[in-house]
Amino acid sequence: MGTNVFAADAIHARRRAVVKTLCYRALMVTITVAVAWLVVGDVGQAASIGFVTNAVKTLTYYGYERLWDHIAWGVGPSG
Repeated sequence: MGTNVFAADAIHARRRAVVKTLCYRALMVTITVAVAWLVVGDVGQAASIGFVTNAVKTLTYYGYERLWDHIAWGVGPSG
């Protein structure tokens, strides 16, 4: 039986993944900018490093979460 991509559970799962992604990435931006600032000594460069790398990482993390949504291992009654 096929999965209905418009089912309430599917929409909730996508929203949850987006919220988790954004919260996690906000924390990671802060850490990356702080570390970059310590290394390069310039706030502007540190912010550039932090925002560019984290934009890429945000998209990567979201894709990774969505990929795991298709892996049944560790989920469900027998998980």
